[in-house]
Amino acid sequence: MAEEFSEPAVVRDNRRIDPETGEVREQAPAQPTVGGPDDGADSYSGNTEVDEANALAAQRLDELQRLNAEYVNYKKRVDRDRDVAKNTALAGVAEALLPVLDDVHLAREHGDLTGPFVAIADKLEATLARFGLERYGQDGEPFDPAVHEALMHSHSDEYEVATCVKVLQPGYKFGERVLRPARVAVADPQG
Repeated sequence: MAEEFSEPAVVRDNRRIDPETGEVREQAPAQPTVGGPDDGADSYSGNTEVDEANALAAQRLDELQRLNAEYVNYKKRVDRDRDVAKNTALAGVAEALLPVLDDVHLAREHGDLTGPFVAIADKLEATLARFGLERYGQDGEPFDPAVHEALMHSHSDEYEVATCVKVLQPGYKFGERVLRPARVAVADPQG
């Protein structure tokens, strides 16, 4: 059964462009809603609704841009943190292998590294170097307390600045991070 309404339905064409002529229509004055002026309903205004819709669209666009900026910052932070975690893990492995590298270095210096162990030692050092481990410390280089640890100290007329005269144990860096300073004997100029 169909319901019967006491008031007939009113349809208003509020399009700004006339579909038959294609011309812009004059703005019609605000008209009351179907309920009539006495029922307390707000009156209809096309401009107000368009302004509200534009304001809502601008608000949503602003929220979307802010959310997108937060996502981009989050992604950058995650990528940076991932690189830091990777480098920290690699540095930890390299630091744990320093005693092995010291033994390999001493065996090589004393001629005890022979046979197939030479190839194994070379592969180990090359692999760690590929990941960023670097051995440093040379006799005769200037003493730098940031990367050298002085175990012995003497004075000499041969040098104008504090100089590492003997590297007792090489130092190791992982990237810019010093894993272990080079342990050296230092000679200061005569004062």
